[in-house]
Amino acid sequence: MAMEPLQIHVIADSTGETAARLARAAQAQFTETSFTIVRHPRISTPEALIAVFEQLRAAVEDAPQARRVVLYTLVNEHMRELVATACEELGVPSSDILGGTIDAFEAATGAEADEVVRRPVAVEADYFERISAMEFAVRNDDGAMPAALRECDICLVGASRSGKTPLSIYLGYCGYKTVNVPLVPGIAPPQELMGLERWRIVGLTIDAERLLQIRNRRVRGLGGFGTKDGYADLGRIYDELDEVGRVQRRLGCPVIDTTGLALEEAAARVIDIVDERAKKAGAQLRRPAGSLKIRP
Repeated sequence: MAMEPLQIHVIADSTGETAARLARAAQAQFTETSFTIVRHPRISTPEALIAVFEQLRAAVEDAPQARRVVLYTLVNEHMRELVATACEELGVPSSDILGGTIDAFEAATGAEADEVVRRPVAVEADYFERISAMEFAVRNDDGAMPAALRECDICLVGASRSGKTPLSIYLGYCGYKTVNVPLVPGIAPPQELMGLERWRIVGLTIDAERLLQIRNRRVRGLGGFGTKDGYADLGRIYDELDEVGRVQRRLGCPVIDTTGLALEEAAARVIDIVDERAKKAGAQLRRPAGSLKIRP
């Protein structure tokens, strides 16, 4: 018998997105556990908090066997104490996500937190730069504007559906102006790519059978288009990856296998590779504003 999903109750004086994102990050470490997130946003008064726990108490009484955890991000210390006490009484595990950070800041600064609910978060130093980089990635998806290659920080090259587009946009989110260029059998890469500084280029590859699965979904979405030209044929895919590999070797670029690789991990590898290759070439990868990379 399958176990019921873990109920993650998020209590926040704002939207609760911070706790929800942390919950998803933590859940990734428990691959056999399904979960649901129940948000209780904009809880800024003790009365509102009491109402939440009246609902939670009733749910515990109705289904005591259900698995629950409470995550909360509340700036008011008294409210945090109320949640901790209520969770202890109900026997529900809980985690104060924001409180420990506020306490650490107070200890480091010697000042006390203002405890102003829903105070707007300041715009980060690199906010507009990241937006611009993401727009750059979207405009230059699939090598749409070869002339823009000279403006990029990073260039990704690989076969169709090998993960270039989502990785380009995520690298844009990180602040790096990224282009991606598809390598298509029988079609020469753009001359602008061949003239690009080699340290900026990173190749992507993927397991042939995994690529077949991805392309089959794509073909079904297109109503069957692509079944006759080998786009979704395993034998042709092996040949295509071989040819793509030859072009990547001609470019002298390192190659990352994206099969089963998380987007964040792939992005971190790309940044590290390009940064290291830039230094060896006597150049430097541009750092987005506000970023700090600490090396041992």
